Amino acid sequence: MAKRRDRVAPPPEKGGWDIRFANTQAAREWDELSNTASANTRRAWNEITSEPRRRGPRQARLKKGYGTKQVEGKTLQQWQHEVTGGGRIWYCPDDDAKTVWITAVHIGHPKATE
Repeated sequence: MAKRRDRVAPPPEKGGWDIRFANTQAAREWDELSNTASANTRRAWNEITSEPRRRGPRQARLKKGYGTKQVEGKTLQQWQHEVTGGGRIWYCPDDDAKTVWITAVHIGHPKATE
């Protein structure tokens, strides 16, 4: 089972963004989301690793107290990708490391942002 700092497979393409779990809970929830919505989760992986800060119908920066998060000792912007009607992936792009950190995965709509 995946855990904190593990890579979210597959590895990045040359010049692409690496994507890793910021914590073990996100890794467990990723597996659950992948099992319930595999095609959508794969599409989300493709979109996040190609352009993590794309603003569009599925991707947006989180607001208020969720707009930034401490990851690996850095304060990073936190974004979300809508995977299903309620399912979300929260993540933080780190430009210096060219790594996207998955901070949380929600199978249903996250109550915190309602």
